Amino acid sequence: MLRGDKVGLRARYEADIPILLTELYDDPVNSSRAESRPWRPVTPGFKDPRLVVDDTEQGIVQFSVVELEGGTLVGTAIVWGIDTHNRCAHLGLSLVPSARGKGYGTDAVAVLCHYGFVVRGLHRLQIETLGDNAAMLRSAERNGFVREGVLRSAAWVMGEFLDEVVLGLLAQDWKALPGAGNSS
Repeated sequence: MLRGDKVGLRARYEADIPILLTELYDDPVNSSRAESRPWRPVTPGFKDPRLVVDDTEQGIVQFSVVELEGGTLVGTAIVWGIDTHNRCAHLGLSLVPSARGKGYGTDAVAVLCHYGFVVRGLHRLQIETLGDNAAMLRSAERNGFVREGVLRSAAWVMGEFLDEVVLGLLAQDWKALPGAGNSS
């Protein structure tokens, strides 16, 4: 398990899937904001590719996010679009509603950065999020990500187009941050 100050990123357990489905993906609004596709109901027992880990897929790494104190499952994190030639990847994070506002997002992004830059040796990490997702924007910027652009009306979410913000972080900029690399 990779550890931050408040959360850990660990492998996805089979027991995590029903919790994540109920807490994150059974809610049409929450799911629509977290995904780049429309919400749809899934039948119990469906092997949802958003949650079932395929360990043979090299371009994506999925984690379950757990509280360090007590080990409670609080969300899911992902490093996706891993490009080993250009040494870059994208980060994603979804926290269950009861875990929001506790600093877990900022800590999880820090651990994802450690994984990307230290474990994987990547050069650049990128986050795309909705322009009104203040929590993710704050978590990214607290970890050194810089807003690089806005994709105007790029995301169709529950009946309206929303802006997407693109944020980037380079390895050398991350290493220069106070406390960078403290996750393990």
